[in-house]
Amino acid sequence: MNGNILALCDTEEEYAQHMTEYLKAHKESPWEVYTYTDVEEFASFAKETDIDMLVVAENAYNQEVRKLSAQKTVLLNESGVIRWEDIRNVNKYQAAECVYREIFSAYMEVAQQPLPRLVEESVTRIIGFFSPIHRCLQTTFALTMGQVLSQKYKTLYLNFEYCAGNVELLPDMKTKDISDLVYFLNTDKERFLLRMQTIILKKGEMDYIPPVKAGMTLLEIRSEEWMELLNRISQSGEYEYIILDLSESVQGLLELLRSCDRIYTLTKDGRSARGKIAHYERLLEMAEYDELLTKTSRYRLPRFRKIPDEIELLTKGELADYVRRIMGEVTG
Repeated sequence: MNGNILALCDTEEEYAQHMTEYLKAHKESPWEVYTYTDVEEFASFAKETDIDMLVVAENAYNQEVRKLSAQKTVLLNESGVIRWEDIRNVNKYQAAECVYREIFSAYMEVAQQPLPRLVEESVTRIIGFFSPIHRCLQTTFALTMGQVLSQKYKTLYLNFEYCAGNVELLPDMKTKDISDLVYFLNTDKERFLLRMQTIILKKGEMDYIPPVKAGMTLLEIRSEEWMELLNRISQSGEYEYIILDLSESVQGLLELLRSCDRIYTLTKDGRSARGKIAHYERLLEMAEYDELLTKTSRYRLPRFRKIPDEIELLTKGELADYVRRIMGEVTG
């Protein structure tokens, strides 16, 4: 056996199969997964194997299993009652994504080595979205491109708005966000990729890191920190595309745009919109960032009859078709 071992035991066969498939689908996971629905077979395997993560459903957690040794044990709690406070309890009947993140978080408590790079010699392309014009569907456009790209490529979406433009992306108070990832970058560099896996969420096939809960936090993060964060994610080889949904609130905006392979700027009709675009382009020239204009595509979106409300459904409809028609600029 090579690598870290995660042993899963659950007598509920359908759940065990579903969770095993979910764990193995995450290529960035640091474990080989071994699953048992028979408690005796599981105990026999565990006694003869060095196990890093022991994940046991409450229905299988008997005295013999309790005596097994592992670097970390996680109990999939079914009853809602905490009977054993000396081990990590995880609610079994929540979304598989949440169970996975909690297992990974528990693993972080004992992990000593950084997660190995799993994708060798990959090239990450960075797609930036920024417009000085507000209410121009920038976030919807960026999310749609992220969803369409993720159907073929491993894609990560990052939102840099003071107030995130889509309520589906907003983290609750217990969920870590992109500012926590910056903190880990500064305080736990060796295990940064492991830390990142505990924060990443999914919408459809697209990965995303929740935006900041409070816009004030966004203003406090320095340009150098954003650039280092972007470089670490890019160099990890985890993603083929990174989507940056940018705003004026982020420090180092122009440097982040400079790091992009392609920039999309949405426009509108009207004198005010034209004036803002002209002003923005003059600012680029004054700040000696005018090379950004050569890799910027400007689009005035047509009126769409219906845009899906759910992020997962953005791969369908008129906007998705529109995005696919211009995708050659990104994937070509």
